[in-house]
Amino acid sequence: MALCAGAALPSSASAQQGRLKMNTRPIPSTQEALPVVGCGTWIGFDQRPGSDEYQRLPGVLDALFAAGGTVIDSSPMYGRSEETTGELLAAASKPRENKAFLATKVWTSGREAGIAQMEQSFARLRTQRMDLMQVHNLMDWKTHLATLRGWKEKGRVRYIGITHYTASAYREVEAVLRAEKLDFLQINYSLDAREAEERLLPLAAERGVAVIVNMPFGGGGLLRRLRGKPLPAWAGEIGCASWAQVLLKFVLSHPAVTCTIPGTSRAEHMADNAAAGAGAFPDAAFWRRNAESIGL
Repeated sequence: MALCAGAALPSSASAQQGRLKMNTRPIPSTQEALPVVGCGTWIGFDQRPGSDEYQRLPGVLDALFAAGGTVIDSSPMYGRSEETTGELLAAASKPRENKAFLATKVWTSGREAGIAQMEQSFARLRTQRMDLMQVHNLMDWKTHLATLRGWKEKGRVRYIGITHYTASAYREVEAVLRAEKLDFLQINYSLDAREAEERLLPLAAERGVAVIVNMPFGGGGLLRRLRGKPLPAWAGEIGCASWAQVLLKFVLSHPAVTCTIPGTSRAEHMADNAAAGAGAFPDAAFWRRNAESIGL
């Protein structure tokens, strides 16, 4: 079985999985190492203080950081998620914010509206410098990228990028990737939605753009369909003890992918997701042989 770069595969997923260190991959524009599994905050972090759901969220960040992860991705369109993230980082007994790679987005039209929204994101996330600011779903991308280049020069943001989540937008995403100098592309990619393999992922690699994968579980539907099925025998061979880990291993097996950001509001799910970032990753031939056995 051919494998991508990483540590040797464990002989027993359940026994050795937790002992392996999460892999990192370089951000092409700087070679900074980025852990390959992060945390998305859509829905899960849109919670009010005092609620049972809110009380679970510190454990999610603890699980992320304990596993070696750093990336937390949010957006002003995710309800209260930015504010919740900022509160949790500020309230931590340990300096958790020093470990976090904070990524958020601008999602509005017009220069002044974009500046106001991004300033609000800085305030909500309680940071003076954003690791990554992305133009959400390409909304007014020319205007916002011009602002962000200036902010990057001043050190307010470290990296800039664009995002989308649907194949219907790929033609426009490709055009922007070809025309603009970007640090990051965030795009959907999963075992049942592989269109990004055709042009976007190779183009990102060619252009030296890091790739963050959103919707690695197909928006949740794919994982729900698989939960009732027994894991195939080959899952243990690649260090996977759950369907979530199988799906994340698939995403991370593509060499153009830098990081994936499965969303969760439960610490045990974050720990399970993070474990997929350890060990080695099978190559494309492995997935061609075995993906059909999943029934997709």
